[in-house]
Amino acid sequence: MTLGKTLLIAGCGDVGGRLGQQLNTVGWTVYGLRRSVALLPEGIRPVAADLHDEACPAGWPSEALDYLVYCAAATEHDEAGYRAAYVDGLRHVLGWLAQQGQRPKRLLFVSSSGVYGQQLGEWIDETSPAEAESYSGRIMREAEQLALHCGLPASVVRLTGIYGPGREWLLKQVRQGYRVVSEPPLYGNRIHVDDAAGLLAYLLQADAGGVLLEDCYIGVDNQPAPLHEVVAWLREQLDVSHWSEQSTVRRSGSKRCSNARARALGWAPHYPSYREGYRAILAQ
Repeated sequence: MTLGKTLLIAGCGDVGGRLGQQLNTVGWTVYGLRRSVALLPEGIRPVAADLHDEACPAGWPSEALDYLVYCAAATEHDEAGYRAAYVDGLRHVLGWLAQQGQRPKRLLFVSSSGVYGQQLGEWIDETSPAEAESYSGRIMREAEQLALHCGLPASVVRLTGIYGPGREWLLKQVRQGYRVVSEPPLYGNRIHVDDAAGLLAYLLQADAGGVLLEDCYIGVDNQPAPLHEVVAWLREQLDVSHWSEQSTVRRSGSKRCSNARARALGWAPHYPSYREGYRAILAQ
């Protein structure tokens, strides 16, 4: 029985807000921690705080917390900004839990498939080496290790490229005649924002129901696809016939992420591929 659980989402933005709404509807008490609490969805209890501050927020809940989801996003996209958001921010939240004597049953740390450095179209799962050389990948791995060794049961969830309402960069590029190389194919991995939230909700409810979770899950749809294939399909949907005069865009990195571990748990994405997800966006 998973009713009546209490969850705090640290860094309660788009994904966190959707997660909170999903669990709120099934009877969970959800606290959302963010700087601008006016942006929280209805039903989520506000905790106004800046993850960069060491001091425990005045509005930190006093009741026992069953679960903690750390779902921050860097506001400054440089090495210092990433460290502040993912490592230092998590350390602050863990410190606040300790100050309050709260011990959640599990921490979910929302990470990124950017920790993987593979670039040749390889299939990736949770056991694949995560050795990205970029500062963002290195810092995210450091934050993952902090979460996994914090003394609480913990799982990291490596989300792939999130798309959905308000996250329409690729649609904008295609409308402008975006070109992309087809050989070698550049495999991309994506997950609709509702499915990203849905996976987190599924994992929390599974844990609350007594399922023993693994320490890592990849959040991705069922069909990693070459970018040129996605662009060609979107051009057709949008009735775009022109090509940009700018040189062809060459994106670095190419890998195929598997969701087999999450699916083995019983989860399935509502949008199994980019087609269903983008159709829903274009129908709005």
